[in-house]
Amino acid sequence: MANAVDTPLISHQEDDTADDTQSEISDAEDTVIEWPAGRPGLFIWLLTLSAGISGLLFGYDTGVISATLVSVGTSLSGRALTSLDKSVITSCTSLFALAASPISSVLADFFGRKPVILLSDLLFVLGAVVQALSYSVSNMVLGRSIVGIAVGAASFVTPLYIAELAPPTYRGRLITMNVLSITLGQVVAYVIGWIFAEHGDPSTGWRWMVGLGALPAALQCALILFMPETPRWLVKAGRSTEAGRIVQKTLGSDKTSYRLVDSVVKGIEREIREEQGRAELTDNGGKHRFQGWHELLSVPRNRRALIIACLLQGLQQLCGFNSLMYFSATIFTMLGFPIPTLTSLTVAATNFVFTVLALFLIDQIGRRRILLYSIPFMVCGLLLAAFGFSSIKLPSGDASLGDHVPATDDMSSPSSQNAAVIILISIMIYVASYALGLGNVPWMQSELFPLGVRSLGSGLATATNWIANFIVGLTFLPLMELMSPSVTFSLYGLVCAFGWFAIWKIYPETAGLTLEEATCLLENGWGV
Repeated sequence: MANAVDTPLISHQEDDTADDTQSEISDAEDTVIEWPAGRPGLFIWLLTLSAGISGLLFGYDTGVISATLVSVGTSLSGRALTSLDKSVITSCTSLFALAASPISSVLADFFGRKPVILLSDLLFVLGAVVQALSYSVSNMVLGRSIVGIAVGAASFVTPLYIAELAPPTYRGRLITMNVLSITLGQVVAYVIGWIFAEHGDPSTGWRWMVGLGALPAALQCALILFMPETPRWLVKAGRSTEAGRIVQKTLGSDKTSYRLVDSVVKGIEREIREEQGRAELTDNGGKHRFQGWHELLSVPRNRRALIIACLLQGLQQLCGFNSLMYFSATIFTMLGFPIPTLTSLTVAATNFVFTVLALFLIDQIGRRRILLYSIPFMVCGLLLAAFGFSSIKLPSGDASLGDHVPATDDMSSPSSQNAAVIILISIMIYVASYALGLGNVPWMQSELFPLGVRSLGSGLATATNWIANFIVGLTFLPLMELMSPSVTFSLYGLVCAFGWFAIWKIYPETAGLTLEEATCLLENGWGV
Protein backbone atom coordinates (compact mmCIF):
# COMPACT_ATOMS: atom_id res chain seq x y z
CA MET A 1 0.00 0.00 0.00
CA ALA A 2 1.33 3.45 -0.90
CA ASN A 3 2.25 5.88 1.81
CA ALA A 4 -0.61 8.22 2.76
CA VAL A 5 1.36 11.30 1.78
CA ASP A 6 1.75 9.99 -1.78
CA THR A 7 -1.88 8.92 -2.23
CA PRO A 8 -3.53 11.24 -4.75
CA LEU A 9 -6.87 12.79 -3.97
CA ILE A 10 -9.85 12.24 -6.22
CA SER A 11 -10.28 15.32 -8.36
CA HIS A 12 -13.53 16.46 -9.92
CA GLN A 13 -12.20 15.41 -13.33
CA GLU A 14 -11.58 11.81 -12.20
CA ASP A 15 -14.91 11.00 -10.52
CA ASP A 16 -15.62 8.07 -12.84
CA THR A 17 -12.56 6.10 -11.65
CA ALA A 18 -13.67 5.52 -8.09
CA ASP A 19 -17.47 5.30 -7.87
CA ASP A 20 -17.53 3.39 -4.60
CA THR A 21 -15.11 5.71 -2.87
CA GLN A 22 -16.91 8.75 -4.23
CA SER A 23 -20.17 7.42 -2.81
CA GLU A 24 -18.54 7.03 0.59
CA ILE A 25 -17.21 10.56 0.51
CA SER A 26 -20.54 11.93 -0.66
CA ASP A 27 -22.10 10.40 2.42
CA ALA A 28 -19.30 11.88 4.53
CA GLU A 29 -20.15 15.39 3.36
CA ASP A 30 -23.20 15.36 5.60
CA THR A 31 -21.39 14.01 8.67
CA VAL A 32 -18.98 15.62 11.07
CA ILE A 33 -15.50 14.16 10.75
CA GLU A 34 -13.42 14.51 13.90
CA TRP A 35 -9.83 15.58 13.51
CA PRO A 36 -7.47 13.08 15.13
CA ALA A 37 -6.48 13.71 18.73
CA GLY A 38 -2.91 14.33 19.76
CA ARG A 39 -0.33 17.04 19.44
CA PRO A 40 0.28 18.96 16.21
CA GLY A 41 2.90 17.32 14.03
CA LEU A 42 6.41 18.58 13.37
CA PHE A 43 5.33 20.06 10.05
CA ILE A 44 2.74 22.41 11.59
CA TRP A 45 5.14 23.50 14.33
CA LEU A 46 7.80 24.35 11.76
CA LEU A 47 5.25 26.31 9.74
CA THR A 48 4.15 28.21 12.83
CA LEU A 49 7.71 29.02 13.87
CA SER A 50 8.60 30.13 10.35
CA ALA A 51 5.54 32.36 10.08
CA GLY A 52 6.18 33.57 13.63
CA ILE A 53 9.29 35.41 12.47
CA SER A 54 6.83 38.04 11.25
CA GLY A 55 5.68 38.36 14.85
CA LEU A 56 9.28 38.64 16.00
CA LEU A 57 9.81 41.50 13.56
CA PHE A 58 6.56 43.13 14.65
CA GLY A 59 7.63 42.97 18.30
CA TYR A 60 11.20 44.06 17.67
CA ASP A 61 10.23 47.15 15.71
CA THR A 62 7.61 48.01 18.35
CA GLY A 63 10.03 47.60 21.26
CA VAL A 64 13.23 49.02 19.79
CA ILE A 65 11.76 52.50 19.38
CA SER A 66 11.51 52.87 23.18
CA ALA A 67 15.29 52.65 23.69
CA THR A 68 15.96 54.56 20.46
CA LEU A 69 13.99 57.60 21.62
CA VAL A 70 16.14 58.01 24.74
CA SER A 71 19.42 57.17 22.95
CA VAL A 72 19.25 59.19 19.75
CA GLY A 73 20.39 62.42 21.42
CA THR A 74 21.05 65.09 18.79
CA SER A 75 21.81 62.68 15.93
CA LEU A 76 18.65 63.62 14.04
CA SER A 77 18.41 67.16 12.60
CA GLY A 78 21.17 68.32 14.97
CA ARG A 79 18.91 68.81 18.00
CA ALA A 80 17.25 66.92 20.84
CA LEU A 81 13.91 65.32 20.07
CA THR A 82 10.79 67.08 21.35
CA SER A 83 7.57 65.42 22.50
CA LEU A 84 6.07 66.13 19.08
CA ASP A 85 9.07 64.55 17.32
CA LYS A 86 8.77 61.42 19.45
CA SER A 87 5.02 61.20 18.93
CA VAL A 88 5.28 61.57 15.14
CA ILE A 89 8.18 59.10 14.82
CA THR A 90 6.22 56.59 16.87
CA SER A 91 2.72 57.08 15.46
CA CYS A 92 3.70 57.15 11.76
CA THR A 93 4.37 53.41 12.01
CA SER A 94 0.79 52.84 13.15
CA LEU A 95 -0.62 55.18 10.51
CA PHE A 96 1.01 53.31 7.63
CA ALA A 97 0.19 49.95 9.21
CA LEU A 98 -3.42 51.12 9.15
CA ALA A 99 -3.20 51.87 5.44
CA ALA A 100 -1.48 48.56 4.69
CA SER A 101 -3.95 46.27 6.49
CA PRO A 102 -6.95 46.50 4.11
CA ILE A 103 -4.66 46.57 1.07
CA SER A 104 -2.86 43.44 2.23
CA SER A 105 -6.22 41.68 2.69
CA VAL A 106 -7.00 42.25 -0.98
CA LEU A 107 -3.51 41.06 -2.00
CA ALA A 108 -3.84 37.97 0.23
CA ASP A 109 -7.11 37.04 -1.47
CA PHE A 110 -5.76 37.56 -4.97
CA PHE A 111 -2.17 36.29 -4.74
CA GLY A 112 -2.33 34.11 -1.62
CA ARG A 113 -1.20 34.42 2.00
CA LYS A 114 2.42 33.38 1.37
CA PRO A 115 3.38 36.17 -1.11
CA VAL A 116 2.12 38.84 1.30
CA ILE A 117 4.42 37.49 4.03
CA LEU A 118 7.34 37.70 1.58
CA LEU A 119 6.44 41.29 0.66
CA SER A 120 6.34 42.31 4.32
CA ASP A 121 9.82 40.82 4.83
CA LEU A 122 11.28 42.88 2.01
CA LEU A 123 9.73 46.02 3.47
CA PHE A 124 11.11 45.19 6.93
CA VAL A 125 14.63 45.04 5.44
CA LEU A 126 14.19 48.31 3.54
CA GLY A 127 12.72 50.12 6.54
CA ALA A 128 15.52 48.97 8.85
CA VAL A 129 18.18 50.20 6.42
CA VAL A 130 16.50 53.61 5.95
CA GLN A 131 16.26 54.11 9.73
CA ALA A 132 19.89 53.14 10.33
CA LEU A 133 21.07 55.65 7.72
CA SER A 134 18.82 58.52 8.90
CA TYR A 135 20.33 61.89 9.81
CA SER A 136 17.11 63.90 10.08
CA VAL A 137 13.74 63.52 11.74
CA SER A 138 12.03 63.36 8.33
CA ASN A 139 14.25 60.48 7.18
CA MET A 140 13.55 58.62 10.42
CA VAL A 141 9.82 59.14 9.87
CA LEU A 142 10.22 57.70 6.36
CA GLY A 143 11.99 54.59 7.68
CA ARG A 144 9.39 54.09 10.42
CA SER A 145 6.62 54.51 7.83
CA ILE A 146 8.09 51.76 5.62
CA VAL A 147 8.30 49.51 8.68
CA GLY A 148 4.68 50.43 9.40
CA ILE A 149 3.58 49.08 6.01
CA ALA A 150 5.47 45.86 6.74
CA VAL A 151 4.00 45.54 10.24
CA GLY A 152 0.48 46.20 8.95
CA ALA A 153 0.75 43.45 6.36
CA ALA A 154 2.45 40.96 8.69
CA SER A 155 0.10 41.57 11.62
CA PHE A 156 -2.86 40.73 9.38
CA VAL A 157 -1.63 37.87 7.25
CA THR A 158 0.43 35.84 9.74
CA PRO A 159 -2.42 34.99 12.17
CA LEU A 160 -4.65 34.29 9.15
CA TYR A 161 -2.00 32.00 7.65
CA ILE A 162 -1.62 30.03 10.89
CA ALA A 163 -5.39 29.85 11.52
CA GLU A 164 -6.04 28.37 8.08
CA LEU A 165 -3.37 25.70 8.56
CA ALA A 166 -3.85 24.72 12.21
CA PRO A 167 -5.96 21.76 13.47
CA PRO A 168 -9.01 23.08 15.41
CA THR A 169 -7.96 21.78 18.83
CA TYR A 170 -4.64 23.64 18.72
CA ARG A 171 -5.52 26.68 16.64
CA GLY A 172 -5.63 29.01 19.65
CA ARG A 173 -2.30 27.73 20.94
CA LEU A 174 -0.59 28.06 17.56
CA ILE A 175 -1.90 31.59 16.99
CA THR A 176 -0.71 32.46 20.49
CA MET A 177 2.73 31.25 19.35
CA ASN A 178 2.71 34.17 16.93
CA VAL A 179 1.85 36.56 19.78
CA LEU A 180 4.65 34.93 21.79
CA SER A 181 6.98 35.77 18.92
CA ILE A 182 5.86 39.40 19.16
CA THR A 183 6.63 39.55 22.88
CA LEU A 184 9.96 37.77 22.32
CA GLY A 185 10.81 40.40 19.72
CA GLN A 186 10.06 43.10 22.27
CA VAL A 187 12.32 41.42 24.86
CA VAL A 188 15.14 41.15 22.32
CA ALA A 189 14.63 44.81 21.38
CA TYR A 190 14.89 45.93 25.02
CA VAL A 191 17.97 43.79 25.67
CA ILE A 192 19.72 45.17 22.57
CA GLY A 193 18.57 48.68 23.48
CA TRP A 194 20.01 48.34 26.97
CA ILE A 195 23.33 46.96 25.67
CA PHE A 196 23.84 49.73 23.13
CA ALA A 197 22.46 52.49 25.38
CA GLU A 198 24.71 51.60 28.31
CA HIS A 199 27.79 50.09 26.70
CA GLY A 200 27.82 51.21 23.07
CA ASP A 201 28.83 54.37 21.26
CA PRO A 202 26.06 56.91 22.02
CA SER A 203 26.25 58.39 18.52
CA THR A 204 25.90 55.10 16.61
CA GLY A 205 24.37 52.60 19.06
CA TRP A 206 20.78 53.49 18.17
CA ARG A 207 21.57 52.93 14.48
CA TRP A 208 22.56 49.34 15.24
CA MET A 209 19.36 48.94 17.26
CA VAL A 210 17.07 49.78 14.34
CA GLY A 211 19.30 48.25 11.65
CA LEU A 212 19.42 44.78 13.22
CA GLY A 213 15.72 44.39 12.42
CA ALA A 214 16.75 43.49 8.87
CA LEU A 215 18.33 40.16 9.92
CA PRO A 216 15.25 38.12 10.90
CA ALA A 217 13.39 39.52 7.88
CA ALA A 218 16.13 38.25 5.59
CA LEU A 219 15.98 34.85 7.33
CA GLN A 220 12.25 34.57 6.74
CA CYS A 221 12.69 35.51 3.09
CA ALA A 222 14.78 32.35 2.74
CA LEU A 223 12.47 30.13 4.82
CA ILE A 224 9.29 31.19 3.05
CA LEU A 225 10.48 29.53 -0.16
CA PHE A 226 9.83 26.18 1.56
CA MET A 227 6.47 27.15 3.11
CA PRO A 228 3.18 26.04 1.50
CA GLU A 229 0.10 28.07 0.75
CA THR A 230 -2.93 27.50 3.01
CA PRO A 231 -5.42 24.74 2.02
CA ARG A 232 -8.40 27.10 2.16
CA TRP A 233 -6.84 29.57 -0.27
CA LEU A 234 -5.77 26.71 -2.56
CA VAL A 235 -9.32 25.30 -2.65
CA LYS A 236 -10.70 28.76 -3.38
CA ALA A 237 -8.19 29.02 -6.24
CA GLY A 238 -9.38 25.68 -7.68
CA ARG A 239 -6.34 23.65 -6.50
CA SER A 240 -8.12 21.11 -4.28
CA THR A 241 -5.66 18.26 -4.86
CA GLU A 242 -2.74 20.40 -3.69
CA ALA A 243 -4.81 21.54 -0.70
CA GLY A 244 -5.38 17.91 0.28
CA ARG A 245 -1.65 17.24 0.37
CA ILE A 246 -1.14 20.20 2.72
CA VAL A 247 -3.93 18.99 5.02
CA GLN A 248 -2.27 15.58 5.05
CA LYS A 249 1.06 17.07 6.10
CA THR A 250 -0.42 19.25 8.82
CA LEU A 251 -2.04 16.20 10.45
CA GLY A 252 0.92 13.88 9.97
CA SER A 253 0.82 10.82 7.72
CA ASP A 254 0.59 8.41 10.67
CA LYS A 255 -2.64 9.97 11.94
CA THR A 256 -4.51 10.77 8.76
CA SER A 257 -6.69 8.76 6.38
CA TYR A 258 -7.77 9.29 2.84
CA ARG A 259 -11.39 9.71 3.92
CA LEU A 260 -10.53 12.36 6.54
CA VAL A 261 -8.36 14.44 4.22
CA ASP A 262 -10.90 14.37 1.42
CA SER A 263 -13.71 15.23 3.84
CA VAL A 264 -11.80 18.28 5.10
CA VAL A 265 -11.19 19.49 1.54
CA LYS A 266 -14.80 18.89 0.53
CA GLY A 267 -15.97 20.74 3.65
CA ILE A 268 -13.98 23.76 2.50
CA GLU A 269 -15.40 23.41 -1.02
CA ARG A 270 -18.91 23.21 0.38
CA GLU A 271 -18.37 26.39 2.42
CA ILE A 272 -17.13 28.21 -0.68
CA ARG A 273 -20.19 27.08 -2.67
CA GLU A 274 -22.51 28.25 0.10
CA GLU A 275 -20.79 31.63 0.28
CA GLN A 276 -20.97 32.03 -3.49
CA GLY A 277 -24.65 31.07 -3.49
CA ARG A 278 -25.41 33.53 -0.71
CA ALA A 279 -23.51 36.27 -2.57
CA GLU A 280 -25.51 35.60 -5.75
CA LEU A 281 -28.81 35.81 -3.88
CA THR A 282 -27.90 39.14 -2.28
CA ASP A 283 -26.14 40.54 -5.31
CA ASN A 284 -28.44 39.85 -8.29
CA GLY A 285 -26.12 37.40 -9.98
CA GLY A 286 -22.86 38.74 -8.65
CA LYS A 287 -22.82 41.97 -10.65
CA HIS A 288 -22.19 44.23 -7.67
CA ARG A 289 -18.88 46.05 -8.08
CA PHE A 290 -17.98 45.64 -4.42
CA GLN A 291 -19.23 42.12 -3.86
CA GLY A 292 -16.92 41.33 -0.92
CA TRP A 293 -17.84 44.52 0.93
CA HIS A 294 -21.51 44.01 0.15
CA GLU A 295 -21.44 40.46 1.52
CA LEU A 296 -19.48 41.47 4.63
CA LEU A 297 -21.80 44.32 5.58
CA SER A 298 -25.18 43.02 4.41
CA VAL A 299 -25.12 39.43 5.74
CA PRO A 300 -26.04 39.57 9.48
CA ARG A 301 -23.57 36.95 10.71
CA ASN A 302 -20.71 38.60 8.81
CA ARG A 303 -21.66 41.98 10.22
CA ARG A 304 -21.73 40.58 13.76
CA ALA A 305 -18.32 38.99 13.22
CA LEU A 306 -16.92 42.33 12.02
CA ILE A 307 -18.30 44.18 15.06
CA ILE A 308 -16.75 41.67 17.48
CA ALA A 309 -13.39 41.58 15.69
CA CYS A 310 -13.19 45.39 15.51
CA LEU A 311 -14.21 45.67 19.17
CA LEU A 312 -11.42 43.34 20.29
CA GLN A 313 -8.77 44.89 18.05
CA GLY A 314 -9.70 48.44 19.03
CA LEU A 315 -9.76 47.57 22.73
CA GLN A 316 -6.34 45.93 22.46
CA GLN A 317 -4.82 49.31 21.61
CA LEU A 318 -7.13 51.83 23.30
CA CYS A 319 -6.34 50.18 26.63
CA GLY A 320 -2.98 51.97 26.28
CA PHE A 321 -0.65 48.98 26.24
CA ASN A 322 1.55 50.05 23.35
CA SER A 323 2.10 53.42 24.98
CA LEU A 324 4.21 51.45 27.46
CA MET A 325 6.01 49.64 24.66
CA TYR A 326 6.77 52.89 22.83
CA PHE A 327 7.49 55.18 25.79
CA SER A 328 8.42 52.96 28.75
CA ALA A 329 12.03 54.19 28.78
CA THR A 330 10.74 57.78 28.65
CA ILE A 331 8.37 57.10 31.57
CA PHE A 332 11.05 55.44 33.69
CA THR A 333 13.48 58.26 32.94
CA MET A 334 10.85 60.70 34.17
CA LEU A 335 10.36 58.60 37.35
CA GLY A 336 14.07 58.80 38.14
CA PHE A 337 15.15 55.17 37.54
CA PRO A 338 18.93 55.17 37.01
CA ILE A 339 18.88 52.77 34.02
CA PRO A 340 15.51 53.28 32.30
CA THR A 341 16.24 50.90 29.41
CA LEU A 342 16.94 48.08 31.88
CA THR A 343 13.80 48.89 33.88
CA SER A 344 11.83 48.76 30.62
CA LEU A 345 13.14 45.25 30.12
CA THR A 346 11.13 44.10 33.15
CA VAL A 347 7.94 45.19 31.35
CA ALA A 348 8.86 43.26 28.20
CA ALA A 349 9.95 40.21 30.23
CA THR A 350 6.64 40.19 32.13
CA ASN A 351 4.78 40.36 28.82
CA PHE A 352 6.79 37.43 27.46
CA VAL A 353 6.43 35.18 30.54
CA PHE A 354 2.66 35.60 30.76
CA THR A 355 2.25 35.13 27.03
CA VAL A 356 3.96 31.75 27.50
CA LEU A 357 1.40 31.01 30.21
CA ALA A 358 -1.40 32.03 27.85
CA LEU A 359 -0.01 29.55 25.33
CA PHE A 360 -1.01 26.70 27.64
CA LEU A 361 -4.28 28.19 28.91
CA ILE A 362 -5.96 29.69 25.84
CA ASP A 363 -7.43 26.44 24.47
CA GLN A 364 -8.30 25.07 27.92
CA ILE A 365 -9.98 28.13 29.45
CA GLY A 366 -11.34 29.53 26.18
CA ARG A 367 -11.09 32.91 24.49
CA ARG A 368 -14.15 34.54 26.07
CA ARG A 369 -13.46 33.44 29.63
CA ILE A 370 -9.77 34.33 29.63
CA LEU A 371 -10.72 37.89 28.62
CA LEU A 372 -13.41 38.15 31.29
CA TYR A 373 -10.95 36.88 33.91
CA SER A 374 -7.95 39.03 32.94
CA ILE A 375 -9.37 42.47 32.04
CA PRO A 376 -10.44 43.32 35.64
CA PHE A 377 -6.80 42.92 36.70
CA MET A 378 -5.81 45.31 33.92
CA VAL A 379 -8.23 47.87 35.35
CA CYS A 380 -6.74 47.39 38.84
CA GLY A 381 -3.20 47.84 37.50
CA LEU A 382 -4.09 51.03 35.65
CA LEU A 383 -5.89 52.56 38.64
CA LEU A 384 -2.98 51.64 40.93
CA ALA A 385 -0.59 53.34 38.49
CA ALA A 386 -2.84 56.43 38.49
CA PHE A 387 -2.67 56.46 42.30
CA GLY A 388 1.13 56.14 42.19
CA PHE A 389 1.45 59.07 39.81
CA SER A 390 -0.81 61.18 42.02
CA SER A 391 1.61 60.55 44.92
CA ILE A 392 4.75 61.64 43.12
CA LYS A 393 6.08 65.07 42.25
CA LEU A 394 7.32 64.98 38.66
CA PRO A 395 9.97 67.30 37.20
CA SER A 396 8.50 70.73 36.57
CA GLY A 397 9.50 73.79 34.65
CA ASP A 398 10.03 74.16 30.94
CA ALA A 399 11.12 70.55 30.42
CA SER A 400 8.70 68.37 28.54
CA LEU A 401 8.34 64.63 28.54
CA GLY A 402 10.19 64.60 25.29
CA ASP A 403 13.39 65.74 26.95
CA HIS A 404 15.82 63.61 28.90
CA VAL A 405 15.20 65.08 32.35
CA PRO A 406 17.50 63.99 35.18
CA ALA A 407 16.03 63.06 38.54
CA THR A 408 15.53 66.02 40.88
CA ASP A 409 15.93 66.08 44.65
CA ASP A 410 12.16 65.67 44.95
CA MET A 411 12.35 62.55 42.78
CA SER A 412 15.07 61.13 45.07
CA SER A 413 12.96 61.45 48.25
CA PRO A 414 11.78 58.20 49.91
CA SER A 415 8.11 58.94 49.20
CA SER A 416 8.80 59.54 45.51
CA GLN A 417 10.93 56.42 45.29
CA ASN A 418 8.15 54.36 46.91
CA ALA A 419 5.62 55.83 44.48
CA ALA A 420 7.91 54.97 41.55
CA VAL A 421 8.12 51.36 42.77
CA ILE A 422 4.31 51.24 43.10
CA ILE A 423 3.99 52.48 39.51
CA LEU A 424 6.44 49.84 38.28
CA ILE A 425 4.58 47.04 40.12
CA SER A 426 1.20 48.27 38.88
CA ILE A 427 2.48 48.39 35.29
CA MET A 428 3.73 44.81 35.63
CA ILE A 429 0.28 43.69 36.93
CA TYR A 430 -1.35 45.43 34.00
CA VAL A 431 1.07 43.95 31.45
CA ALA A 432 0.73 40.41 32.89
CA SER A 433 -3.07 40.58 32.67
CA TYR A 434 -2.88 41.99 29.16
CA ALA A 435 -0.56 39.20 28.01
CA LEU A 436 -2.92 36.51 29.30
CA GLY A 437 -5.95 37.70 27.37
CA LEU A 438 -6.21 40.89 25.38
CA GLY A 439 -2.69 40.55 23.98
CA ASN A 440 -3.52 37.42 21.98
CA VAL A 441 -7.30 36.76 21.72
CA PRO A 442 -8.02 39.58 19.19
CA TRP A 443 -5.60 37.96 16.72
CA MET A 444 -7.92 34.94 16.57
CA GLN A 445 -10.35 37.14 14.63
CA SER A 446 -10.26 34.89 11.55
CA GLU A 447 -12.24 32.28 13.52
CA LEU A 448 -15.32 34.49 13.31
CA PHE A 449 -15.48 35.06 9.54
CA PRO A 450 -16.65 32.66 6.79
CA LEU A 451 -14.04 31.94 4.14
CA GLY A 452 -15.64 34.22 1.55
CA VAL A 453 -15.07 37.33 3.69
CA ARG A 454 -12.38 36.07 6.06
CA SER A 455 -9.52 37.98 4.47
CA LEU A 456 -11.48 41.22 4.04
CA GLY A 457 -13.02 41.08 7.53
CA SER A 458 -9.70 40.29 9.18
CA GLY A 459 -8.05 43.10 7.24
CA LEU A 460 -10.65 45.65 8.41
CA ALA A 461 -10.35 44.47 12.01
CA THR A 462 -6.57 44.76 11.83
CA ALA A 463 -7.00 48.26 10.38
CA THR A 464 -9.09 49.10 13.44
CA ASN A 465 -6.18 47.95 15.58
CA TRP A 466 -3.85 50.34 13.79
CA ILE A 467 -6.27 53.27 13.94
CA ALA A 468 -6.38 52.85 17.71
CA ASN A 469 -2.61 52.29 17.84
CA PHE A 470 -2.04 55.52 15.91
CA ILE A 471 -4.33 57.45 18.26
CA VAL A 472 -2.57 56.12 21.37
CA GLY A 473 0.93 56.67 19.97
CA LEU A 474 0.16 60.24 18.92
CA THR A 475 -1.73 61.33 22.05
CA PHE A 476 0.00 59.55 24.96
CA LEU A 477 2.76 62.07 25.67
CA PRO A 478 0.54 65.13 25.06
CA LEU A 479 -2.10 63.65 27.41
CA MET A 480 0.56 63.04 30.06
CA GLU A 481 1.61 66.69 29.78
CA LEU A 482 -1.82 68.32 29.49
CA MET A 483 -3.99 66.16 31.76
CA SER A 484 -1.40 64.58 34.09
CA PRO A 485 -0.28 60.90 34.15
CA SER A 486 -2.94 60.04 36.77
CA VAL A 487 -5.81 61.15 34.53
CA THR A 488 -4.27 59.46 31.49
CA PHE A 489 -3.96 56.06 33.18
CA SER A 490 -7.46 56.42 34.68
CA LEU A 491 -8.87 56.99 31.19
CA TYR A 492 -7.25 53.78 29.98
CA GLY A 493 -8.80 51.98 32.95
CA LEU A 494 -12.23 53.31 31.99
CA VAL A 495 -11.78 52.04 28.43
CA CYS A 496 -10.90 48.57 29.77
CA ALA A 497 -14.01 48.50 31.98
CA PHE A 498 -16.22 49.39 29.00
CA GLY A 499 -14.50 46.73 26.89
CA TRP A 500 -15.11 44.06 29.55
CA PHE A 501 -18.85 44.79 29.51
CA ALA A 502 -19.01 44.67 25.70
CA ILE A 503 -17.15 41.33 25.60
CA TRP A 504 -19.51 39.90 28.21
CA LYS A 505 -22.50 40.90 26.06
CA ILE A 506 -21.50 39.90 22.50
CA TYR A 507 -18.36 37.72 22.28
CA PRO A 508 -19.09 33.95 22.01
CA GLU A 509 -16.71 31.12 22.84
CA THR A 510 -14.94 29.60 19.79
CA ALA A 511 -12.36 27.35 21.46
CA GLY A 512 -12.22 23.81 20.06
CA LEU A 513 -14.44 24.52 17.04
CA THR A 514 -13.41 24.21 13.41
CA LEU A 515 -13.37 27.44 11.44
CA GLU A 516 -16.55 26.37 9.67
CA GLU A 517 -18.31 25.59 12.99
CA ALA A 518 -17.15 28.82 14.63
CA THR A 519 -18.69 30.98 11.90
CA CYS A 520 -22.09 29.34 12.49
CA LEU A 521 -22.23 30.69 16.07
CA LEU A 522 -23.25 34.12 14.77
CA GLU A 523 -25.89 32.85 12.34
CA ASN A 524 -28.93 33.74 14.48
CA GLY A 525 -27.58 36.17 17.06
CA TRP A 526 -24.42 36.83 19.05
CA GLY A 527 -24.02 33.17 20.06
CA VAL A 528 -23.11 33.96 23.67
